Amino acid sequence: MRAAAGPESPMSMHAALLSELDGALAAGGSERQNTILEKLADLFVLGAANYSDDQIALFDNVFTRRVARIETSARATFAERRAPIPRAPPAVSRILAADDAINVAAPILRHGVRLDNALLAEFARTKSQQHLLAISLRRYLDQSVTDVLVNRGERAVLLSAARNLGAEFSDFGFTTMIARAKDDDELAACIGARQGLPRHYLLKLLAQASGAVRRILEQADPRASNAIRAAVADATSYVQTMTSKVSRNYEVAEARVNALQTAGELNESAVATFAKERKAEEATVALARLCDMPLEAIETALVGDRPETILILGKAVGLTWATVKAVLALRRDGQGVSPQTLETCLGTFSRMKPATARQVLAFQRKRSRQQSQVV
Repeated sequence: MRAAAGPESPMSMHAALLSELDGALAAGGSERQNTILEKLADLFVLGAANYSDDQIALFDNVFTRRVARIETSARATFAERRAPIPRAPPAVSRILAADDAINVAAPILRHGVRLDNALLAEFARTKSQQHLLAISLRRYLDQSVTDVLVNRGERAVLLSAARNLGAEFSDFGFTTMIARAKDDDELAACIGARQGLPRHYLLKLLAQASGAVRRILEQADPRASNAIRAAVADATSYVQTMTSKVSRNYEVAEARVNALQTAGELNESAVATFAKERKAEEATVALARLCDMPLEAIETALVGDRPETILILGKAVGLTWATVKAVLALRRDGQGVSPQTLETCLGTFSRMKPATARQVLAFQRKRSRQQSQVV
């Protein structure tokens, strides 16, 4: 005599129910599919906190196979209602976030917790400006994501990221934002108003900021007005120092570099040789020619407080780390950089994408040419 079958496990019952609903989805028309998928999603929301990982995976399997087949408005509703759920099915979250329709993607890009930094950075590199804007509104933004936002994003994206108190910025991110705020008072004010903005970045910002920006920052926080006035004074001194240091006689250096350029021998090897031989003027002129940048811009990068510009220029024109390291050793009248700073620079240089560096260099070239035309 065959023993009676035991009670079916909750897991198998759940799987059977999902299978039945999945079949109904496949068989129904468009309107019926929308209705069933919405009810299935409601079922998930009601029990999301208590579902096991296996049960969530079952839901995810059904959702991923069906969500692309429903109309855009239904996908948008589906995304809007599920975006804030901490344990939302991961695969369908990625599908919705990648949707070209911004009303579908935006809720997930802004609130979805199932998107890691690598995926957010990839969306920031490949999707529309509206997608970038949605990403910029997330509660927290890692440096790897903001690097892409400030490099690729248009003005609205930069303003949103700068205003986001939960956004973290790398040296590259701050440097790029401040460069792009050169003729944008609103962006400059947003950057300057960030709590905890490192002082050296505040100095750089104020050195190029208009009087209107300085007044905005003072009015935004009257308690900090004295500190801002002091920073403005320091920034003025900073500009004067930079100007006085850009005063070397480059006549001999330019003649040597011109000869190399005429002979077709102006390359990385030439820059490396000049740097290792401590020929700062020749190295500066050679790097300026390779980067197609004004000599003064390269000089300022070499005497400035931060080495990021040299890293960007080196990466943009294809220099190796060994050559960049030799150039960094010429900074600050031969004082170079500390071993700790070198280690940080190596990490930054290794992670930096050549395409990103070339975009920043192109932006800096354009700005330099505009400034020369004004003068």
